[in-house]
Amino acid sequence: MRRSLRRDIRLLQAYLMVSSLALVFLAAAALSQPTRAQKIDELTVERLNVVDANGTLRFVLSNKDRMHPGVLDVTINRPRPVAGMLFFNDEGDEVGGLTYSAQAREGQRRAGAQLAFDQYKQDQTVALSYSETNGQRTAGLQVWDRSDRPLSELIRALNAANALTDPAAREKAVQAARASAPPGPRRVFVGKSGEKAATVSLADANGKPRLVLKVDADGAASVDFLDADGKSVKRILPQ
Repeated sequence: MRRSLRRDIRLLQAYLMVSSLALVFLAAAALSQPTRAQKIDELTVERLNVVDANGTLRFVLSNKDRMHPGVLDVTINRPRPVAGMLFFNDEGDEVGGLTYSAQAREGQRRAGAQLAFDQYKQDQTVALSYSETNGQRTAGLQVWDRSDRPLSELIRALNAANALTDPAAREKAVQAARASAPPGPRRVFVGKSGEKAATVSLADANGKPRLVLKVDADGAASVDFLDADGKSVKRILPQ
């Protein structure tokens, strides 16, 4: 009886050892297999994240409810109710993307879309954009000058301001943070204005338009040279 029990125990131990080795072998074989491409005919998701092999976020495709708030050294503390896609660089900073939105409420309608690319450690420096508010539409290419100061300084200040519970204090802190940020003047606009004029506007380093080429909706064309106060110092009209 005891010999039979000892034999059964040895058999059980041998079985467990062989089973463990088999599981280890199968797991190692599975991990060593290269990832195979999969074909999916249709996929429904609320958000899709693409990462590098080291886990760095590089791309987000999302609906408006789960859109990434943005990050530049520090994550921005804000809601971002727009759908679209965002791009991230090697350091995990957001560097632009494509976003769009539209809504009509109580007879008021608003819509917008933008494809933007950000300067390194700063805000957008070039964008194709469209904006509409109750029939007033603008669309075009825009180019901005951006500071060498990292935008993360402003983000940290805004995050701290938005954390305040008192509404008046919060608004005051937000305004102070924005006022302390370096300017980002728009230097170039090529597109259509809200008055349906086809326009090319070139500005100086302070964002003041100095040369404006325009064709109004009725076909009237002009070229204006402006001073720093926006006054035309020379106008060229068709002969």
